[in-house]
Amino acid sequence: MPVSKTDFIRGLQCKKMLWLDSHAPELKIIPPEVQARLDAGNEFGDKAMSLFGAFTETTERRADGRLHYAAMLEKTQRLLIGGERVICEGSFSWYGNFCAADILKKDGAGYALYEVKNTPFVRKEFLLDLGFQRLIIKKCGVKLTSSFLVLNGTETEKDLHTEKTVRTEKGATVLESIDGIDGEQVCVERIEKEGEIYKIVDVTKQAKAFERIAQEQIFPLGKIKRKDAEMPRVDTGEHCLSPYPCWYFEHCHKRES
Repeated sequence: MPVSKTDFIRGLQCKKMLWLDSHAPELKIIPPEVQARLDAGNEFGDKAMSLFGAFTETTERRADGRLHYAAMLEKTQRLLIGGERVICEGSFSWYGNFCAADILKKDGAGYALYEVKNTPFVRKEFLLDLGFQRLIIKKCGVKLTSSFLVLNGTETEKDLHTEKTVRTEKGATVLESIDGIDGEQVCVERIEKEGEIYKIVDVTKQAKAFERIAQEQIFPLGKIKRKDAEMPRVDTGEHCLSPYPCWYFEHCHKRES
């Protein structure tokens, strides 16, 4: 079965979570505070579309409101062939596995990839997300020149003390590497626009490294989504809350009690 970038991240956190998404989604419980964060993230992402000026969005919907994936894929290809400068939600499919890139910005003969996150810090799961996207987009024949995270630059004093700056190089801020990620992340620019402050962090090296994990895991994770797949046996533990609180937390812990 095809895997989306959301499936990929959730499946890496817990294979049972991915199985439940596909086989028993009615069991999920999304706490109101989590839904509020998701909604805020979507709003932040929508605003970020205009970060680099005029853009074209590929999102298309059917009459019933569902996403029209075939139309999105076709529109994306037309825009790429035409050399569109900024494409938002550019859609790509490889063996049915799908991703929609938040922002693709023309960069010479290729495109720079930007993933938007409504948080001030780089996190490992964001780089896994980018690794998955890089794999799919490159398999579709698109040249990617670099990869960036677009983060929320409206930091509190607490945030500023938490983020550690190693040094400043040629006008760019080099941030300390974080656990589980090799190398440093470079904050290359801060942009203030329409009431938001965006922090652009170059994570090309790290995102490239995570392509390998995407290549290794994409098809095994797809098998978990098959109708005849048995539910993986996964004990509860730290992964129930990290990196994201699981929407099936009550279901799985109730079964153990």
